[in-house]
Amino acid sequence: MKSKRLYFIDIIRAFAILMMLQGHFIDTLLNPIYRDKTNVAYSIWSYFRGITAPTFFTISGLIFTFLLLKAKLKGEDSLRMRKGALRGLFLIFVGYLIRIPVLQWLSGSFNTNFLVIDVLQCIGLSLILIIGLYLISAKNQSVFSLLSLCTGIVIFVTEPLYRELSCNNIPIAISNYISKSNGSVFTIIPWFGYVAFGAFLATLFHKNLDKKHFKIKTILSFVITGLILIFYSSYILCEISWLTDTKLFLDAASYNYLFTRLGNVFLYFAFFYGVETYLKAALILKIGQKTLSIYVIHFIIIYGSFTGLGLKLIGKNLSPLQAIVGALIFMACVCFIAFYYVKTNAFLYKHLRNFYFTIKTKYQQKKL
Repeated sequence: MKSKRLYFIDIIRAFAILMMLQGHFIDTLLNPIYRDKTNVAYSIWSYFRGITAPTFFTISGLIFTFLLLKAKLKGEDSLRMRKGALRGLFLIFVGYLIRIPVLQWLSGSFNTNFLVIDVLQCIGLSLILIIGLYLISAKNQSVFSLLSLCTGIVIFVTEPLYRELSCNNIPIAISNYISKSNGSVFTIIPWFGYVAFGAFLATLFHKNLDKKHFKIKTILSFVITGLILIFYSSYILCEISWLTDTKLFLDAASYNYLFTRLGNVFLYFAFFYGVETYLKAALILKIGQKTLSIYVIHFIIIYGSFTGLGLKLIGKNLSPLQAIVGALIFMACVCFIAFYYVKTNAFLYKHLRNFYFTIKTKYQQKKL
């Protein structure tokens, strides 16, 4: 192989972030009268929109773990873990930051809405948990691979146990990570399951990437596994329930969106890995590398971070044609701003890192 860089990762991230942009724009502004599940076009759009988040979480686990394992070969995995933990804390910080209603607070109005957990906090905490799994496995790649796979399976299978979980007896800042009762969009369970599966895939890529015919075998494996998960995972869960006389598997099969979405993600991976040679355009790769900046900018424009003034104030009044055209313009504008005017990631990450090392230095000096 000439290079161990997995271009398809950036390509998938680019696709996922663009899907998120159009999805949030259309969902926020499309008139309810057009939200008809019996309409083929809307049904297809809604289905594929539902694959965006699973794709993002899975690819996040894959890329982070792949880089961690590469760092281990150089003896730099400890440094990569520190950077990963800081990155996780940074994402959690930004996730809270963009939800702070500054003008509302200045007017004397306070609530706990800014403590709602969204994708950034969930991915940030997931990266920290991946580091935890890596340490628990004593940095053994085979053990870590098995532990990641089992973690993902257990989280998905046990989803019925925490589906309606309410944690009123613990602080809301903590309960929001595991319960949707206070409005959290994403919770660490089940979404960490996708990150864990991504970590498992990373171990396979890292171990076998240089082997002959690895790419074609991987693509075929993605396709076959994806189709099995989409069409037969519920049947498999029912059979396991019957064999073990355990109702949990039957409950998981009756609302089996987690495994089927993972199957969709695998088909995405198969497609983009297969055509990666034709999609390595600089623009696409750049979009994939700017996902955080794009996410923050889009959040500010649509939902009105800090000021409360965003496109959501327009209301759900657009026709399908207006929504589609508006979404295309919106995607182009957000990417343009991210490319040429904003360096959200570098700016905030640099200052958070400097703050961390300042505190660390003062603590070490105090001990001396």
